[in-house]
Amino acid sequence: MSSTLEKQISFAHTHHVDTLNDLMELVRIPSISTAPEHDADIQKAAAWIAEYLRKMDVQNVQIMPTGGHPVVFGELKAAKPTEQTVLIYGHYDVQPPEPLELWESDPFEPVIRDGRLYGRGTSDMKGQSLACLAAVKALQSTGELPVNLKFLFEGEEEIGSPNLAKFLKANKELFLSDFALNPDAGMISVDCPNIVYGLRGLAYFELRVYGPSHDLHSGTFGGSVLNPANALSELIAGMHDENYRVTLPGFYDKVRLITPKEHAEFATLPMDEAYYLEQTGVNELWGEKGFLPPERVGARPTLDVNGLLAGFTGKGSKTVIPAWAMAKISMRLVPDQDAGEVKKQLEAYLNAKAPKAIHWELDQMASGPACATDPFSKASNTLYKALEETWGTKPAYKREGGSVPIVGEMQEILGFDSVLTGFGLPDDNVHSPNERLHLDTFYKGIDALIRFFNYLGEEE
Repeated sequence: MSSTLEKQISFAHTHHVDTLNDLMELVRIPSISTAPEHDADIQKAAAWIAEYLRKMDVQNVQIMPTGGHPVVFGELKAAKPTEQTVLIYGHYDVQPPEPLELWESDPFEPVIRDGRLYGRGTSDMKGQSLACLAAVKALQSTGELPVNLKFLFEGEEEIGSPNLAKFLKANKELFLSDFALNPDAGMISVDCPNIVYGLRGLAYFELRVYGPSHDLHSGTFGGSVLNPANALSELIAGMHDENYRVTLPGFYDKVRLITPKEHAEFATLPMDEAYYLEQTGVNELWGEKGFLPPERVGARPTLDVNGLLAGFTGKGSKTVIPAWAMAKISMRLVPDQDAGEVKKQLEAYLNAKAPKAIHWELDQMASGPACATDPFSKASNTLYKALEETWGTKPAYKREGGSVPIVGEMQEILGFDSVLTGFGLPDDNVHSPNERLHLDTFYKGIDALIRFFNYLGEEE
């Protein structure tokens, strides 16, 4: 280890408490992007990020308006002239914390238990963002910033980044870089870091089914009026066949197949059925037949119900036939699938299967493309080296089941790839109650990023 790198890592270690306090301060801001009542908190979080960058002497810091929540931008020049520029991506918005009764502590008052920091956004992805900024601070401590940096922190990732593509097109020159570092992925386990080379896309809908003009007494009208909740349930049940494949017409027409080489790589991942059973707590796994569990998650498309609402849902009983029923339905898409085409496939299914006794409405709430990147690019190889030296084990390559719309949009609009990693763990309860961040892994992630930036500079 060079003396400069050693000093930078030592700096990061001596400032762990400061970094943790900064993260806790950011987590206390309930920047929930999907809830209009939290718009002021979104603005507060953007301002917090901007001020944090200014304190780091980042130049040209701007809170930039979009059609929705703002983007925070900034840039830093390398200590020595270089053409190499890395765009660091993060998002400061978070998911809603509900159901609140399942949290063991206030979701926006972070607490430490058993070496983990609990709170909404600790892992996804305020912690990952602060890991990047802590690494940059360590580089600055010796005056050895090896590459030019740009920063992009958005506030709409958790709602599908609906305004980001238009924003990037309007500000293309500002964000041009050699590649983006995106830590919005995660690790397979505490001892197994990884590089993600593929992400699934997203198509998200709200389906409403309407029947009678108002709620009806189920004793008076039950048996003569089709219940919209029953009809919706049957429609949803028909969206998978006996092999758990999605039944929308044409759904698999453009699905990119898994190559034999990829299948062999998936088979080597330490993510067998026992791994998923332990992570989820289910009795047995479910999914499209003929594929390994990590293939179903990372390389095959899916359809899931994310929420249901109909009739009386309070305590006690109320015998009604509801006037309407609603479902939130999302599809995770793989490369070559298109969210617009998937909407037409869903509409075709509903036109064919919905009974005449009801009528339906479908709204598309969010969408984003799937993407694949080069896992053996120069930047990915450099990250591989940094992760391996930090953890003392060879990182894995994997495709991730989640969606990060900006990765595909950067490819299409800005013309460069992203290097995807992260230091969250599968049991971090991301998007669920009691979200948490494993602090030892978080701190090792900072070390890995310090090494990564140093090694980028050495390869100039």
